[in-house]
Amino acid sequence: MITVKVFVDSNGRYRGFHVEGHSGYGAYGEDILCAAVSVLTQNTVNSIEALTEDSMTCSVSDGCLDCRLPESAGKESQLLMNAMMLGLESIEESYRTEEKENQYISISTEEV
Repeated sequence: MITVKVFVDSNGRYRGFHVEGHSGYGAYGEDILCAAVSVLTQNTVNSIEALTEDSMTCSVSDGCLDCRLPESAGKESQLLMNAMMLGLESIEESYRTEEKENQYISISTEEV
């Protein structure tokens, strides 16, 4: 299962995210859910770096991406994080079973 933990501050502003795991939806290298989550999260990092003046601290390893925004992150970074969340939540909703559970991706929020 892919787990996504999104970090927000007490004002509801995004402060980063941590993604890890593999969905198990398809074979390694052919898993469309893993690919979709990777594209959304990596594009968010690349977009924040290229399109804003905010710095983002990231670490990457096999099956894991951890990124943190500074307290001073601007509106542009917040908008890009909102766009990422919209995509991730859409994936989560699309792959739920009739029992309203999702065995492939789990998204949670943690206040920091």
